[in-house]
Amino acid sequence: MSRRNATGGAGATSAALFGEVLRHHREAAGLTQEALARRIPCDRSHVARIEAGTRVPQDTFAKACDELLGTGGVLLRLWARIDWYPEVEHPDWFERRAEMDAEAVALRAYQTQFIPGLLQTEDYATALFSLIESGEVVEERVRARLSRQQRFLAPDGPLYIAVLDESCLRTVVGNAAVMRDQCAHLLSVGQRSNIRVQVAPADDPVLNRPATSMSLIKLPDGHEWVYSESLDRGHFNDDPAVYASHSQTYDVLRADALSARESAALISEAMEGYGHHGQARTPHSDMDQEQLQRKQRRRLHRDSPRYPRRRPRP
Repeated sequence: MSRRNATGGAGATSAALFGEVLRHHREAAGLTQEALARRIPCDRSHVARIEAGTRVPQDTFAKACDELLGTGGVLLRLWARIDWYPEVEHPDWFERRAEMDAEAVALRAYQTQFIPGLLQTEDYATALFSLIESGEVVEERVRARLSRQQRFLAPDGPLYIAVLDESCLRTVVGNAAVMRDQCAHLLSVGQRSNIRVQVAPADDPVLNRPATSMSLIKLPDGHEWVYSESLDRGHFNDDPAVYASHSQTYDVLRADALSARESAALISEAMEGYGHHGQARTPHSDMDQEQLQRKQRRRLHRDSPRYPRRRPRP
């Protein structure tokens, strides 16, 4: 993604700028690309592509180069200041969604099966991308995803409300340790003033769940979008009537789902279960504990006030 400089010429991308700084310090140290690659260690082509701005480096690469070239930490500091997400190629529809996230003032989301990208840990994202990619492609996409999260995790980040179907907590991505850390991350980010995480429990038949994951995005100019994904593409709709219908469905779902505090208790339960994964326990104690937990969650719903739900007219 190019930018224009003050003189009207084409400006370098952030990745290219990082590459130029790396090349400067490498040449100042009297090293060839091959010599630097041997010391890191990595392939010479890896160094060449980073210097050309066509490869997204990891923070460990920047740190190693700082130490080998005696830069005083310049490269790592520059790496930390760059938003690497735009440097990774994505399908046009996903790039459009990423651009919306970069300026949204409010984001309300409903997610099924997998934890939404803005709330994923590095290990969870790595395990998820590894299902469809391999090698350096996985590293690049994970780095880009983590970079995309930064705006929402900032102290003054935009409002982000995520209602997760319970399947997000039960679908194992990676292994039990990855899932436990992911649950802990959800509990942590849910305490931020701009983020709320709620769970739609699987055993509540009353909940009116959307047919698919969706996001309601509000931009600074007041423009509102409904976003959803199918198998191989994203779908955008800014029809006010469509947005109003999906917004009502979402608000009703959020009202009927577990509260943020109740959701934290359910997430903690899931985290504890992953923590005990593999430990020897009797079948009876497992079954009794699960039944007790289910009863407690159902009791929370019975004790909570219920209001008639308005449904859109056909």
